[in-house]
Amino acid sequence: MITITDPRIESYILGLAPEENPILDAMEERARETGVPIIDRQVGRLLHLLTRMKKPDLVVELGSGFGYSSYWFARALGNQGRVVLTDFSERHINYARKTFNEAGLSERAEFRVGDALRIGAEYDNVDVLFIDVDKYMYPEAISVMLPKLADNALVIADNALWHGTVVEEDPQYENSGAIRQFNEFMFSRRDFFTTIVPLRDGVLLAYKLS
Repeated sequence: MITITDPRIESYILGLAPEENPILDAMEERARETGVPIIDRQVGRLLHLLTRMKKPDLVVELGSGFGYSSYWFARALGNQGRVVLTDFSERHINYARKTFNEAGLSERAEFRVGDALRIGAEYDNVDVLFIDVDKYMYPEAISVMLPKLADNALVIADNALWHGTVVEEDPQYENSGAIRQFNEFMFSRRDFFTTIVPLRDGVLLAYKLS
């Protein structure tokens, strides 16, 4: 495992924009208690900023957990935009629904329980695709969703550096090969402009050039 960002830098960045938000606090506490992985506030702010810039009508999340990342999307959406949450766990989705109701954001969300890839394939003209399913599923996820993307769509994938193990010959973490395959595929596509932001565990950003 390789440290991607010095913890002191992470603390510095977080300290630049402190935000008192009981909803975020509650979700972060839930993540600590349950061990459910979430993006942190640094990545959340990046998602929020990209959404403000993109102004999407439709955001589809493949793997929403209990709604932490989708909350950052929903806060930035306009009144006509919506984010689709997907997760196998009905308990997670119910928690997300409750959180969005408390935040007054429920009208900007669809809450779906089941297979993320199957659900995602039901939507067309996806403006922003966020991939955060099990890592071995990343190559299949983009294969399924490519035909569903709108012109000039933005693809965002969390954990694109997978604890730094993408550069190790004998990685300690499973699924490093799937992440490498996904990254190489996105960078090889001439119809996308792709980069990886080395923030937290790596965030891949790919802009569809059409």
